[in-house]
Amino acid sequence: MHLRTAVMSIIALPALAGCGGYMATGPYGSGGGGGGGGGGGGPVGAVTVGNNGTITFSSAHNGTANPAVDTVAVGGTVTWTWTNDQGISHSVQSQGSTAFTSGPVKSGNGQTYAVTFATAGTYQYDCAVHGAAMTGTIVVR
Repeated sequence: MHLRTAVMSIIALPALAGCGGYMATGPYGSGGGGGGGGGGGGPVGAVTVGNNGTITFSSAHNGTANPAVDTVAVGGTVTWTWTNDQGISHSVQSQGSTAFTSGPVKSGNGQTYAVTFATAGTYQYDCAVHGAAMTGTIVVR
């Protein structure tokens, strides 16, 4: 019995080591304390824009892509990060009646755009360059 528990622990450790690493502000996420967890452990707002030249938004929270779907608490911040080493331009453009301030067109790897959501609602967005080929949704509760 002890050998089986030890083997299962050894298998689970690498999987657990891959968890975390997300960054968010607001009531969910790691709220400080120097990395590695902390705070509520709930949803985070982190979206990858492009990925080595691709036309995609990808949620770091749940792995969804086109549309990327993220959920944050009222007062939470979503950060879009360009991971694009091929110079392809993208943007974050608010769509629909529940809106936020759209970001500029950017193309550099590592650039970011962040929005803090003060009001609950469902916010749709796309890329001004790629339109319907590149979409996302932020649900604020």
